[in-house]
Amino acid sequence: MTGHGSFGHYLHKIGREPNPGCHECGDPDDTAQQTLEVCSRWAVERQTLISVVRLANLSLPSIVKAMLHSERSWNAVASFCNTIMLQKEAAERDREEAADAHPLRRKRRGRRQAYRTGATGERHG
Repeated sequence: MTGHGSFGHYLHKIGREPNPGCHECGDPDDTAQQTLEVCSRWAVERQTLISVVRLANLSLPSIVKAMLHSERSWNAVASFCNTIMLQKEAAERDREEAADAHPLRRKRRGRRQAYRTGATGERHG
């Protein structure tokens, strides 16, 4: 809902992608809303969501209203988001770890990662 995460638009904005496009369908701007409403890669998951929430309009206000209307709708939206984000995050990791990865995509070892794993590789926090 915030637009943060494995979306080309966000990753481009923070300097982790060379452009904001969608790796799945080629749309020039991969946003959370584009993923929810448009991206052809998620058509099956979108149809499952629509069959539960019964919305023609998948705008953020409509989705939030549906989520607050019933637990069934809440669970459907949560499942849709979880399924897609897990796949988008896995694809992002694959792009980061690829031998021919664009320099912007290469996995960085920042302070947060260094703190969590420490010098020995053991997880700390």
